[in-house]
Amino acid sequence: MTAPQRAGLQTGLRATNGVKNVINVQVASRAKGIPGKTMLRRWARAALVSGKPASLTLRVVPLGEARALNSAYRGKDYATNVLTFEYGADPGGGLHGDIVLCAAVVAAEAKRQGKSLTSHYAHLTVHGVLHMQGYDHEGTADARKMESLEIKLLAKLGYADPYRRTANGKRITGKKSAVNTILPAHALHDLHD
Repeated sequence: MTAPQRAGLQTGLRATNGVKNVINVQVASRAKGIPGKTMLRRWARAALVSGKPASLTLRVVPLGEARALNSAYRGKDYATNVLTFEYGADPGGGLHGDIVLCAAVVAAEAKRQGKSLTSHYAHLTVHGVLHMQGYDHEGTADARKMESLEIKLLAKLGYADPYRRTANGKRITGKKSAVNTILPAHALHDLHD
């Protein structure tokens, strides 16, 4: 393997179907059970379905950082599982964004929902990256479309339907348990400047 190939693997630069994607992973939390950077990149790459080149950072954060972000950009004084900061497309059509996962919230949800921690991280990574590409779940039709795509992508990755239902049709995950929010382009950069 050449030095440039090694560098590409380390930064997450990969060509998928001829499209170059850069996926940087940052782990700022010391929580146990956080998947490795290779797995996080794999899940993010699998969710890049737009066919456009993408540059994104996936950051796993502790409770305090997640709470500060949610408070600053959503006005909600609590940590949430995943936030998507979507920065739009560059002149060449490439997508840019940041996905923030809160380790403590992801772990608590996985335990409460009876899911493996790994499968919940996979789901929320896919969920956040789809938001970066413009998918949302505000309306019923949009939610069905997004959930259907999540289920399909996660199945390809070897994970069960995260929206499975009980015999009476009720979601096991609970209403909007995988909600994240798409934030304006300046949001995350302003917080760290």
